[in-house]
Parts: sequence; structure tokens; C-alpha cells
Amino acid sequence: MMEEIESSKKKVLIVDDNVDVADMMKKLLSFEGHDVRVAADGESGFEAAKIFQPDVCLCDIGLPKMDGYELGRQLRQLLPGANLIAFSGWGQDSDKERSRQAGYDEHVVKASSIEQLIKLIG
Repeated sequence: MMEEIESSKKKVLIVDDNVDVADMMKKLLSFEGHDVRVAADGESGFEAAKIFQPDVCLCDIGLPKMDGYELGRQLRQLLPGANLIAFSGWGQDSDKERSRQAGYDEHVVKASSIEQLIKLIG
């Protein structure tokens, strides 16, 4: 049973320039047992991913320094097996298609339920 619990824990990187959203997500995911790191822009998110080697990256699209689409492309090359989730206020079909083309596995609109996000993380 303990091995099951351990194996369900993920290393999660949250990249969001909204400090309140990032902090809330970190607390929630940490409470769920995940090892969580946070970065506030695309460049620092990519650098954190190199060191942390996350299983899941939860990235905003509208980021300073490097937008989430470019971050997704770079993360997909760096972490080919990671679950990349765009977590954005942008939810048009064209936004979802752009995130898919950038390498994201999922695109969740920030107004979506927390339960949906937790399910996607695993």
C-alpha cells in the first residue's frame, strides 16, 4: 500500500506569473502529496525544469520573458515523457490548438474545476 502511495506522487513544476494562483496550486498539490516547485516566468521555469526534472509541468501561456507556447516547445524537447499541461485564462479553440502544437498534452482553462486539474496530474 505504501508503494502505491509513493508511486502516485509526482514532481510538479508550476510556471505562472500570477503569484496568488501559483501559491494556491502549490499548496493544493503539495497537500495531495506531490513534490512541487514554482517559477514566475518562462525562462526561470525552463531553468527550474532542467534541475528539477518534473513529471508534470503546469504552465500559464501568458508569461513574461518567454511565453507559454515557447516554453512548451522547449519543455517538450527537454522532458519528452513529461505531462505538459497548459493552464491558462485563454480558452478559445485556437488557443487550445496552439498549445497542442507547442507540445502540451492538455489545455485547462483557469476557471475549470480543481478536481479536473488534479485528475490530469495523476
